[in-house]
Amino acid sequence: MQQGLPMERDVTPFDPPSQITRLRETRPVSPMLFPDGHEGWLVTGYDEVRQVLADTRFSSRQDLGILHVPFPTPGMPEQTEPSPQVPGLFISMDPPDHTRLRRKLTGAFTVKRMKSLEEGIIEITERQLDEMAKLTPPIDLVKEFALPVPSQVICEMLGVPYEERESFESNFAKFMEREVNLEDKMAAYMALTTFLAGLVTRKRAEPADDLLSDLARDEDLSIEELTGISFLLLLAGHETTANMLALGTFALLEHPEQMAELRANPELVPDAVEELLRYLAVADVFFRYAAEDIELGGETIREGSTVVVSLLAGNHDSAKFENAGELDVHRKARGHLSFGHGIHQCLGQQLARIEMRAGFEGLLRRFPSLHLAVPAREVKLRTDMNIYGVHALPVSWA
Repeated sequence: MQQGLPMERDVTPFDPPSQITRLRETRPVSPMLFPDGHEGWLVTGYDEVRQVLADTRFSSRQDLGILHVPFPTPGMPEQTEPSPQVPGLFISMDPPDHTRLRRKLTGAFTVKRMKSLEEGIIEITERQLDEMAKLTPPIDLVKEFALPVPSQVICEMLGVPYEERESFESNFAKFMEREVNLEDKMAAYMALTTFLAGLVTRKRAEPADDLLSDLARDEDLSIEELTGISFLLLLAGHETTANMLALGTFALLEHPEQMAELRANPELVPDAVEELLRYLAVADVFFRYAAEDIELGGETIREGSTVVVSLLAGNHDSAKFENAGELDVHRKARGHLSFGHGIHQCLGQQLARIEMRAGFEGLLRRFPSLHLAVPAREVKLRTDMNIYGVHALPVSWA
């Protein structure tokens, strides 16, 4: 039985841990012993991951059973009863609660609505590239580009004051760090929810032209639900895209022939974005709870078991994607799992695509001699975080 979730990126910074790859090849639905002694499951095959995400008998509700975490968490007390449901956090809900809240947002994230925002997103990206060009290299690409672009975009869209970004970015980082003790993690969470509760209360009293104001006008939503929804949108709207921009640039710098092709053929960028999403899957690990006995990949998952799925392992399954371990900007990577699958598939995926297309295209065009300013092995990876990426990416240019 697999002991805990393998974490060490021991092949390249971009591949799943080799232990996970071996499991996928031999037993894509593997029994796993959690640090607290719970016997659950790790799912790594592409088809099996999709099946878990599509089947609502694999519940997302954290109030259904005891929370079993597959990696050691400092200061985490042993749970004896389920966690209460957090209002508005629909990622941790099943229908009909999930359906009611998600439906409130679908209009804001349609392809057409996202397309209308594209010009403004390109403008924000180019402005940030202008600022970056004024700096004397070497610089940290995370600080100067990868984080500010999605932060500005989501702040503008939601109506969050951009000058507050440093506070919420540092609190989100603390909240997402696996090795931060529980007390500090909860303090960061409380600071975030207090800030957001105040913000949505003001939006309800004096609505403006932004998404949070639109939601606050809906009297069906309580302040607690609005706070949970805004927490989710703000976290998903800047953390994931920022890490994709930084880690994606690192991956391209480590594959110079692919980077040269993209620079010579900018029309490849949309396909390259899908391939980078597939290849990197920065939001990798998701949990589900078996609400009844379920057959999966030739195994019987017993009711009450915790099931951990690895989107990265599924994306690197060569049964689905030929030579899946290789980055190929010519690949048609449609069907990758990086935005999830089923009813919880990422609402903001079109927004993320637009930001990444603008980001990678602009970076390649404006900085043709971009290169790492340190050896690749010295780039500090976010193996300690719930969303993978790099803590910093020192780069330079001629």
